[in-house]
Amino acid sequence: QVQLVESGGGLVQPGGSLRLSCAASGSRFSIYLMGWYRQAPGKQRELVATITQGGTINYADSVKGRFTISRDNAKNTVDLQMNSLKPEDTAVYYCRAVPPNVWGQGIQVTVSS
Repeated sequence: QVQLVESGGGLVQPGGSLRLSCAASGSRFSIYLMGWYRQAPGKQRELVATITQGGTINYADSVKGRFTISRDNAKNTVDLQMNSLKPEDTAVYYCRAVPPNVWGQGIQVTVSS
């Protein structure tokens, strides 16, 4: 059974940086896609960034130029470097792996002065 463990969230001031990490364990298959999604209070969960095993990357328009996603296929890890953070980036961030389409427990990111 695949499990995802996220780390790296916290409180940061506007304009600051954070790095999120996610490690997948228990997978018997290659994980095709890994990514990050987020859910702010009162809003639906939305895509932040995804990356395939071959390195194809997709970013939400709202984070392009500020966030960078990367992965280590050998270790089944995916990181999200977040720079120039804004208050509207405040949300619970979730890691996702497909297959088998599992989610991490979520990690809080708060951008506030």
